Parts: sequence; structure tokens; C-alpha cells
Amino acid sequence: MKTLVECVPNFSEGRRADVIAAIVEAMRAVPDARVLDVESDADHNRSVVTLVGPPGAVQEAAFQGIKTAAALIDLDVHRGEHPRLGATDVVPFVPVSGVTMADCVALARDLGRRVGEELGIPVYLYEQAALRPERVNLEDVRRGEYEALKAEIGKNPARDPDFGPAAVGKAGATIIGARPFLVAFNTYLNTDNVSIAQKIARALRHSNGGYRYVKAMGLLVAGQAQVSMNLTNFTQTPIHRVVETIRSEAARYGVAVTHTELVGLIPQQALVDAAQWHLQLDLFEPGQILENKLAALDEGAPVGFLDAVAANSAAPGGGAVAALAGALAAALVAMVGRLTVGKRRYADVQDEAAEAVTRAEKLRAVLTAAMDEDSAAFDAVMAAYKLPKVTEKEQRARDAAIQTATAHATEVPLATARAALEALELALLVAGKGNVNAASDAATAAWMAMASIQSAALNVRVNAASLQDAVQKDTWLTELNAIDARAQTLLKEVQTVAAQRAGI
Repeated sequence: MKTLVECVPNFSEGRRADVIAAIVEAMRAVPDARVLDVESDADHNRSVVTLVGPPGAVQEAAFQGIKTAAALIDLDVHRGEHPRLGATDVVPFVPVSGVTMADCVALARDLGRRVGEELGIPVYLYEQAALRPERVNLEDVRRGEYEALKAEIGKNPARDPDFGPAAVGKAGATIIGARPFLVAFNTYLNTDNVSIAQKIARALRHSNGGYRYVKAMGLLVAGQAQVSMNLTNFTQTPIHRVVETIRSEAARYGVAVTHTELVGLIPQQALVDAAQWHLQLDLFEPGQILENKLAALDEGAPVGFLDAVAANSAAPGGGAVAALAGALAAALVAMVGRLTVGKRRYADVQDEAAEAVTRAEKLRAVLTAAMDEDSAAFDAVMAAYKLPKVTEKEQRARDAAIQTATAHATEVPLATARAALEALELALLVAGKGNVNAASDAATAAWMAMASIQSAALNVRVNAASLQDAVQKDTWLTELNAIDARAQTLLKEVQTVAAQRAGI
């Protein structure tokens, strides 16, 4: 699996093509950073760029974009429909594969520090990278926009930035953070009465009692009232539900939806969910999508991983294989859940089965990412051992680096064991309530989860033996023993239940 992070910087320029091109080219010039999409809107006077690539490359590309925008955009003359705080308004990092949310938080904070120090731009951290609770929500950080910030910064302590000077230049300030996938989605109405869009936005957004994962505002764009939205968790508040609510609200005012638009990219699953709902495809499976089947044929990932394990190198090794076993357990749980959902015979357990699928897929993603994380942790330990140790100062630095790297190499398989235990809990659920024809698959999931736990535990114990922090070591080993004891009990329960239901 490739280690990939997404970054979606928003720039306060949507009209001057030469400026937009210069910013994008500055980012494209960074090796390994890929610009997937550029969306510019003249009414909003804003451009949204989607970057993807290895964390270091994406972080550097974001910095170059911020630097270029600061030189070319003057907030004193900037005007547009969309709220903004700076030339580079907001820069979120999003985990894609082999990267955790914690990694994205670290990227955001490191970039924020660099932007503040090297570019002299005030930086505010938001969402999961926020250092202050009142700065978690983007709208709270951006309230009053550039003009209010310019008047208050340096005078009101609440406006002090997390990084950089307590003063703004013509580039304004930049908001940097880490968050899950966000769908930027706009709906247009057949009226130029913007107050209707504003009323609908108020009904939708969570801050006014609407949907939990919707941020919305009403704007006038190209002569049409627009409901502009950010859907911060499309799995919990799906697009189709939001659109149907907009249609219902619009009808109250005698208007209708003319069309909708995406800003930037969208996960495939969001569109599949909408299609499944509208078409009432209750028994739909992702495997019925032709392109998914073709992608699976071309992927070859398991073979590539097995070849890497079999090669004459220590990584990927036992820890990565432990994570793979856990991911397989979660995948089997998801399969049993999907074989249960939509079947009339199991109507009374539909909600539980659907929840099991959702949880299992999250675990599968976590455990799949752990395969790369374990190899990276091992590489970090090896790198620490290779540090120079000629002088006493070098020796102390090397010893400290080894301890830090070893502690992380202990935490990774422990996290694998935790996730695998949760998969084992789910295996018991689907073994007892899922499709009886897949009872043996639930039992197999339990065995795979146990293999993951036992293999990960071995890695935890080996690495913990080298740690000097006795208190931390004992804490981890105590937790590990509790995980093992619970897993042993669960495994026996799953096997008993599965055997009874399978009639063996």
C-alpha cells in the first residue's frame, strides 16, 4: 500500500487565471506531489486545489502554494462571496492510505510553524489539529474575516495566532488543520432571492439545529441563489438526504433546485450511496460495479505484499503480517454482515448487521494502514541504531533516539492487537446473528483475529523488553495481557456459537 495524504488548500483567487496558474505550478514543481484537481469560481473569488502524494511531498507543495499566494494576492483589495481570512485561506490535511489522522495533525502543525516562522504569516490551527477548543470549528476561526482580524490582532488575546506574528500583512492569515474527507457541494435554486438560500442553509446546518455534519450558507452566484455546503461526514449525513431536504425546504418558498455542483473531488462511496438510495437498490453490493471488479483484477496487492514478506529483508515482517491477519478478520466480518443485510429472514437484526459492516470496514482500514506503519516503525528503529556514537553527546542522542523509536515500534503492534480484538468482538456478533450460511466464515474471522492478536503480542513483548521506561512497559504489558485473556474467551464463544448454527 502506498503512503498517501491528501491536502486541499483553498486560495482567495478565482478570477485571475495567471495568478491561479502560478500558484498551481509552484505546487506541481514539488517532486511526487500530484495536483489532482483545480476548481476556480469567479463569484466566490476562490480556487480549491486537491493535492495527493507522500506526506513530505504534499506538505512541501502546500508550503510552496502558500508562499506563492502570499506574494500574488492582496487581501486589502480582494472581494468575493466566500468568507476568507487570508490569501491562502484554509489548508486541511486528510489521511488517504498508510497515514493516520495523528500523522495529518503532525503535518498540519509542522507546516503551521514553518509558515509562521519563514513567511511571517499568522497561522491558526483548526479541526483535529487545533490547540484550543474554540478553534476546532473553521467558521469560529474565520468569523469576521480578514477585515475583523486586521482590526483585532495584536489587541485582542483571543486573536493571537498559534504560530507566526500577531500582525497581518496583505496576505492575511492562514488556517491549517487535519480532518476526514469533506464533500464541498453546492445547490442552485431557480431564484435570485438570496434570502431563501440563507433560510434553507440555516435549516440545514448543525450550528442552527440542522444535520450534524453539515455546514451551509446562502449566497448569490451568477444571478442564482446558491446553498453552499461542506458535508463533513458523508457516511453519517449522506448527500441524498441533504438534497432531498433542500428540495422540501425550497418548495415552502415556491422555488426549486435547478442543478447541483461539486467543488473538488468526492469519494466514490458517496456517489454510490446516493445512487443506491435513489434507485432503492436494497441488495446492492460494491462488487456489482464493473470498474471495481476490474480494479480488483489489476490490483495484485496481496501478491506484491507476499513477495515483499518473502524477500531477504526484515520489513515487512511479523508485525505487518499480524496487521494483515487482523484486516482479513475484519473483511470476513464485513462479508458476513453484508450477506445478512437485506435478507428477509434476518429482518430483526438488520440494524446490528449494518452497524457491524460499518465498524468492520473502519477496522479493516486501520489494520491495513498498520501494515505500512509497522514496517515504517521498524525502519525507524534501524535508522536510530545507525546514528553516530563517536562522542558522548552522540551516544546520548543515539540512545534517546533508539528508545523513542522502540517505544513507537511497541505501540504499533499494540494498536494492532486492540483493533483485532474489536474485530473478534464483531465476529462473535455476526456468528450468532448473521447469515447462518456464513457461520463458518465468522468462525474463520475469529481465528484470523486471534492470529493477529497473538502475533502482534509477540512483537509488543520483544520490543518492550528493550525499553528503559519500566512504568510504561508495565502499563503496555498489563493491557496486552487483558487483551489476550479477553480474546481467548471470545474465540471459544465464537467457535461454540458457529458450530451450533452450522450444525457441526
